[in-house]
Amino acid sequence: MASFGFNDYLSPFSWRYGSEAMRSIFSEHHKRLTWRKTWQALAYAQMQAGMVTKAEYQDIEKHVPDVDVEKALELEKQIRHDMVAELKTFASQCKTGGGKLHVGATSMDIQDNADVLRQKQAIQLLAQRTASTLFALHRLIEKYADTPCVAYTHLQAAEPTTLGYRFAVWAQDLLADLLTLEWLLLVLQSKGLKGAVGTSASFLELLKDEKKVEKLESDFLEKLGLQAFDVATQTYPRKQDLILADCLAGLAQTLHKIGLDVRLLQMQQELQEPFDKKQVGSSAMPFKRNPMASERMCSLARLVAASPIIAWENAANNALERTLDDSANRRIWMEQDFLALDEMLLLSHRILNGLQVNDAVVRKHLDVHAPFALTEVLLMDYVKKGASRQVAHEKLREESMAAWEQVLQGKDNPLRKRVSHVDIKKHVGLSAKKAKRLAARLKQKLSDYKESTVDAKF
Repeated sequence: MASFGFNDYLSPFSWRYGSEAMRSIFSEHHKRLTWRKTWQALAYAQMQAGMVTKAEYQDIEKHVPDVDVEKALELEKQIRHDMVAELKTFASQCKTGGGKLHVGATSMDIQDNADVLRQKQAIQLLAQRTASTLFALHRLIEKYADTPCVAYTHLQAAEPTTLGYRFAVWAQDLLADLLTLEWLLLVLQSKGLKGAVGTSASFLELLKDEKKVEKLESDFLEKLGLQAFDVATQTYPRKQDLILADCLAGLAQTLHKIGLDVRLLQMQQELQEPFDKKQVGSSAMPFKRNPMASERMCSLARLVAASPIIAWENAANNALERTLDDSANRRIWMEQDFLALDEMLLLSHRILNGLQVNDAVVRKHLDVHAPFALTEVLLMDYVKKGASRQVAHEKLREESMAAWEQVLQGKDNPLRKRVSHVDIKKHVGLSAKKAKRLAARLKQKLSDYKESTVDAKF
């Protein structure tokens, strides 16, 4: 077998990022095994149609697991077609049924169906990972639903919210992503059996009966557990790849948002991501405790965010019944997106499951900014007493700007006395109630899943 080591070029996804489970789905061995299972499904359907004998089918079925990557790669050097090389390798192992493999089919009758099978396997793994991160967020929401903290708009201190409500914002987006992944599992369709340009002409020539052709495809799809487009060309519509890429990019966006927020709040020292006992934050500064996991999560998210434009180009330029200029990049972006998201979800689970909330720092920042935040209470009081809201707003703005000058000079905030009668903890609106409501929704949804404990490797 061909082997690769650290003296060869390796993608970071080959060993550093992503799990063994996700790498296995996109391994060369598993890809070829899935091709073989697709050929097996074709042979099964053709056996039902009387085109393949039971003995021929059993021979094909027996040799499905006998993937020989090395032999297929040697053949590919000569014929320069990876699938035909695999087909010849498979057929050579099936002394009885090998001659019936691939009858009536074109390469994309095999590859496109196999691709959707692997996509679904990868999506199922991402859904489980997403649920695991939601388990961690659910615990944080329940624990901190009533804990007030400073909210930030424009990256500046604003009115108070609660930590649980902030975590609920993250969870609400991630829940939408989980539902999107589940939706993908339902709607992703394959090419089915439609031949060289999608007309099923080869199968009609073989069977001479339209109903038999439709039954052949139906039996094939049932064997694989897939649904197919009614209309396809040589490939399934590449628009589906664009939909897939957009959905994956949406999940990456949520994880980037979480990672960025953690990084910003770690700068404030309100939150800190887990930091191992012997972990090094900086080669130069021994005291550093950098949010390296959150930074990596954000970095990988940008990679996934770039893929929809590639998928758009592939779909838009898939001229007439198909061109091959999508093939090379599909080997890269799709697999990388799944592996990147796998790593990001492992990181998010680790970060949120071990998130350190520095309550004293949260209270300190709340205390510093409370006099400013509570000016809204004064504004409401003015209005309730009959004052013009606009006049009162201008008066409080002038007082607040003057107060900032005092604070920046290290003096006491003169607004503190004005709002001393207001409890900042009670000025968080419906945040706690709504956070708990979302937590209840999460709990109900997560009953469909079990939490995974797999951690990011690096």
